[in-house]
Amino acid sequence: MSLPYHPKQGTIVICDFKGFVSPEMVKRRPAVIVSPRLRKREGLCTIVPLSTTPPKVIEAYHYKLYIDPVLPEPYDAEFYWVKADMVYTVSLDRLSLPFFGKDQGKRSYDKRAISKDELFTIQQCILAGLGIIP
Repeated sequence: MSLPYHPKQGTIVICDFKGFVSPEMVKRRPAVIVSPRLRKREGLCTIVPLSTTPPKVIEAYHYKLYIDPVLPEPYDAEFYWVKADMVYTVSLDRLSLPFFGKDQGKRSYDKRAISKDELFTIQQCILAGLGIIP
């Protein structure tokens, strides 16, 4: 189910990259919201994807993000690699919160955000991925 609101910066979401073309991200995967809600830009937010596949060479735009407790299945990895060289601005329709299942017939979602320090580190990785800083 798509999100009806812009999540706060640092929120972990699931993004459906269906319709993108490889070597872009092409499947559903966790991502971190990196943009604040911007007025007059309704329905869009900027994310960086997370991957369990380690980079061949760790660069300044990669960051190993530990998730404790782990996300619900099938995203229940102990850590993810932030791919900050692959920044996307996507429609909120592509995003959902990680889903636990149902509790007394009501859907239960995992609503969480990374720390401000981790978000700052990811922002620095984005700058490196864009070639703004070494």
